[in-house]
Amino acid sequence: MSKRTVPTKLEEGEMPLNTYSNKAPFKAKIRSVETITGPKATGETCHIIIDTEGKIPFWEGQSYGVIPPGTKINSKGKEVPHGTRLYSIASSRYGDDFDGLTASLCVRRAVYVDPETGKEDPAKKGLCSNFLCDAKPGTEIMMTGPTGKVLLLPADTNAPLIMVATGTGIAPFRSFWRRCFIENVPSYKFTGLFWLFMGVANSDAKLYDEELQAIAKAYPSQFRLDYALSREQKNRKGGKMYIQDKVEEYADEIFDLLDNGAHMYFCGLKGMMPGIQDMLERVAKEKGLNYEEWVEGLKHKNQWHVEVY
Repeated sequence: MSKRTVPTKLEEGEMPLNTYSNKAPFKAKIRSVETITGPKATGETCHIIIDTEGKIPFWEGQSYGVIPPGTKINSKGKEVPHGTRLYSIASSRYGDDFDGLTASLCVRRAVYVDPETGKEDPAKKGLCSNFLCDAKPGTEIMMTGPTGKVLLLPADTNAPLIMVATGTGIAPFRSFWRRCFIENVPSYKFTGLFWLFMGVANSDAKLYDEELQAIAKAYPSQFRLDYALSREQKNRKGGKMYIQDKVEEYADEIFDLLDNGAHMYFCGLKGMMPGIQDMLERVAKEKGLNYEEWVEGLKHKNQWHVEVY
């Protein structure tokens, strides 16, 4: 696996932040939309490449806002544009073509299934995710941002990275693994351990698995990938394998890595956090640690990064 050359001028300068706003958004165009889930996945997720011409630069771990087209009537009876939806950027700053002229999003199509009829109710579908997943090449898209300082890569390129993702929460971590393993950035040489935990319902719901398997093959000592497939695997107690169960299998190792300067990242639906926190609290107690103090210590050293939605 040979690393790709990138235009290193994008390494210069300060981190971009809020370059474009709701009042003055950036107009970009959709280049491509591809469904990246299989037929048996529990929903459709799309990989969307946007032509930005490099005019809305960002760093890995940041998000863009997307303003869906059309208007709504607000609580005061006034017609206003739709609100901004935030999406973690799923490419590195160089984009999928390594030229810095595109950015990618990973978007799950939000649909509402009526519990009584079992049928989809189109009136209640997610406005922005359906706009993006249905977009054709050339469709204009209004963008804001970039925003976010929580999920950035550490300055120490030897620090171990432990990432816990559910579903489209994998987006920022794709930006990480491309920077760490796929791109040749002379000023950024990653030498640490890259350990990704990914939780989805089944094998058809895996995202970017081919890319991940190629890296795992090329960097066996540096790259680890563990899936929690809730509808296919069982946890130690015979129940469904959720993300916290998979992380718990390696709890001793993870606590040791965190004691030695590792950074831990969480991204996905906010419903993933209570189960993870309960598990970590239980493990901490077994180790004679006060969980709250332990997490506070990690936050204080900026080793603990959570972005859930």
